[in-house]
Amino acid sequence: MSVAKVGAVVLDCPDPRALAGFYAGLTGGTVEGEGDWVDLRIPGGPTLAFQAAPGYVPPRWPAADHSQQFHLDLTVDDLDAAEKEALALGARPLDADDRARTFRVYADPAGHPFCLCAC
Repeated sequence: MSVAKVGAVVLDCPDPRALAGFYAGLTGGTVEGEGDWVDLRIPGGPTLAFQAAPGYVPPRWPAADHSQQFHLDLTVDDLDAAEKEALALGARPLDADDRARTFRVYADPAGHPFCLCAC
């Protein structure tokens, strides 16, 4: 028996609509809302929510003194194709040294780390 269920994963950021649009481009989700809180409804997946955070400072990866707090793992069928799309949408590579791994690490436009992971 559970006490609660996950309603949404919320990311602080300077521009909720823009960051929701970035993740909509990666996941195919639908952006809903305006202003300081925007939801991204992902078919068959969890809701991602984006909240305006005045004075937002992005995490640094990896850096213990500017902890990332969390990151998203996004599963993909083709790492190279997904990487191309992510970069075109505004992602920035954080760890591109080991191309043989089954995952690659990026920052979204607001600086949150996320991984593209091969299925």
